Amino acid sequence: MKLIRHGQIGQEKPGLQLDADGDHRIDASAFGQDFDEAFFADPANLERLKEWVDANADSAPRLAADVRLAPPVSRPGKIVCIGLNFSDHAEETGLEVPPEPIIFFKATTALCGPNDNLTIPKNATKTDWEVELAFVIGKKASYVEKENALDHVAGYVLHNDYSERAFQIERSGQWVKGKSCDTFAPLGPFIATQDEISDINNLRMWLTVNGESKQDGSTSTMVFDVPTIVSYLSQFMTLAPGDIVTTGTPPGVGMGMDPQQWIQDGDVIELGIDGLGSSKQTAVAWSE
Repeated sequence: MKLIRHGQIGQEKPGLQLDADGDHRIDASAFGQDFDEAFFADPANLERLKEWVDANADSAPRLAADVRLAPPVSRPGKIVCIGLNFSDHAEETGLEVPPEPIIFFKATTALCGPNDNLTIPKNATKTDWEVELAFVIGKKASYVEKENALDHVAGYVLHNDYSERAFQIERSGQWVKGKSCDTFAPLGPFIATQDEISDINNLRMWLTVNGESKQDGSTSTMVFDVPTIVSYLSQFMTLAPGDIVTTGTPPGVGMGMDPQQWIQDGDVIELGIDGLGSSKQTAVAWSE
């Protein structure tokens, strides 16, 4: 299944995408649950949702083509990020592949819909893009063994890990403050349950800026795969249902270019991953 949420900010409702390209989306409010921690905490909810879809797909309200898509997870407890997790991206930054996953966080207030505008933050000078594969935790994960890790994953989702490199690198402290600005975590268009993806380790990932290709990579160059990440994180923190984990980016970020390139007011950023759809953000300068 492909889980979506739709509607204006503060009025989002659950829904489903029934086709590959987004031409057939339905409202699932009648199912009675939003896609939040409580929903993902009970694995039976996905089965109940599938049964509801089978019975109601033809009668459920069909969504207009121009409906706003919201983040497909409602109020996740945390967004956990893995840095330098693609061998070819580490190479372009001039850094060594880390011996263990690098962990940082994005504030949940950075979360926005997949096609919402990107706000370039106040005083920002080096806003950058990063197409990433993310996944959503289903069952609570604490001290999980790698061989059981995928039992704790509800599904996969497209994410753009926007970064303000000046805040991230040139200011004191941790990466989190260069990663957490409002609109820096567009998520979606949908969560694909695991059965939708045949090989998570071989998906093309791409990103363009104003139609020009910037990133064109594959999950095949990930250093630490999804089961490893779930198991590793669970040794240090409990992963709760609905939490988002995002797994790093392939080469082609603006920071790695010569000369370096940064997002400007009016730029249009488009990105996608095989099987997870695509999204588009237009950059707008911050204003009062």
